[in-house]
Amino acid sequence: MKTRPVFAVITALAFAGALVACSAGGGGGDNNGGGGGGDSASNCENEIKKPDAPVVTLWAWYPNSELVVDNFNEANDDVQVCWTNVGAGGEAYDKFQTAISAGSGAPDVMMVEADRIATFQAQDALVDLKDLGYEDVKDNFSDGAWKDVSVGDGIYGAPIDGGPMGMIYRTDIFEQYGVTPPTTWTELEATAQKVKDAGGPFFASFAANQPAYVTALFYQNGAEPFEYDPANEGQIGIELNSPEIKEVLDFWAGLVEKGLVGTEDQFTPEYIAGVINGNYATYLSAAWAPGYLQGAGVGEGADAGVWATAPMPQWDPSSPVAINWGGSAFSVSSQASNPELAAKVAFGVYADQASLDDGWQNQIIFPLNVNVLDSDDFLNYEVPFFSGQQANKDVYVPAANAYEGMTYTPLGQYYYSALTDQIAAINDGQVTGSEAADALQEDLVAYAEEQGFTVN
Repeated sequence: MKTRPVFAVITALAFAGALVACSAGGGGGDNNGGGGGGDSASNCENEIKKPDAPVVTLWAWYPNSELVVDNFNEANDDVQVCWTNVGAGGEAYDKFQTAISAGSGAPDVMMVEADRIATFQAQDALVDLKDLGYEDVKDNFSDGAWKDVSVGDGIYGAPIDGGPMGMIYRTDIFEQYGVTPPTTWTELEATAQKVKDAGGPFFASFAANQPAYVTALFYQNGAEPFEYDPANEGQIGIELNSPEIKEVLDFWAGLVEKGLVGTEDQFTPEYIAGVINGNYATYLSAAWAPGYLQGAGVGEGADAGVWATAPMPQWDPSSPVAINWGGSAFSVSSQASNPELAAKVAFGVYADQASLDDGWQNQIIFPLNVNVLDSDDFLNYEVPFFSGQQANKDVYVPAANAYEGMTYTPLGQYYYSALTDQIAAINDGQVTGSEAADALQEDLVAYAEEQGFTVN
């Protein structure tokens, strides 16, 4: 098969057909010699506190971004942040990709989810922060948090928030059927069967539209789906049909076949209605889930006061593995004319105590800064959604501290799409878990080779 150079096709892997043009102007002509990328200071959504200072432009979609930026600008005399919300997630990435392709129009600093960093890095769109202040802040985050924003030996993001995982459950359903939170996957299956046999609801969900969650489950069982280091130019390791991954997929395929878990897509009105109505005994999710659930109306009516959380079930409880779902960072664009100032912003914005406190107290982020994770206020916080349970101390902080990170690659978005297809096939009864893993491996290897990678 004729292959194309890897770099030439990376642009298309996750962002092919981006239709939304970036409105940002290039050059930063009126931003006082600041970063030089993205919107000029005249387009800020925040007020520049010190107009004589150079300006760094920032794209971010955190709900409290204006407050966070104001806190930074008040505290700094040598640089100011000009913040713009160009949309969340995919919308922002499409605009960033347009700017990358055009060679101008990107912001100096960009909010990026961890699983997107490798794709942008492969296009030389991000700056390595290792020599731009990383040493000053590295002890503020765990090794796992840094691994998630690393590509090879480079650091391409300043960690902000994450999603250490636990098992959210309904205490009313558990009490009704006389069950307790399972500590192993074997116990989960037995508990789910007991609840079903007594006429109860689905115990959990195995949704095809959550490939990132399923990938976390792979890591929990000791899998290493990918090896990738841009220093080994054009090479990638892919192992998606390992015994560990087959065990995970066969386990969930068995739960689906026995009718113990639901398969409808998550993050839909129908799924949320089912959560509210008690169609599920648990929601295996991340520390950000209470904020999301409450925002969707969960816990406000008949299901108020029934929620609690417990650690994730384990394959081997004597050797537990912490996993993570989600998380964002601030990355410096290669279009920034002053990378040093941009890096100061990336590492400094959303790093002060007032901003971090506002973030976690209002359930906007689960902070990864160890100064917050270790604080008494955070550890002992009685979470209202969990009826006063100290969920951070019980579940999420231990998981965050023990998390060892994942390896992301420029193939990430294609992989998610392919895994979604295979989960759907499992749920439809078309393939076993092992067959899905073999098909996934074949698909990803072929695609990587088509893109010009040498697969190890």
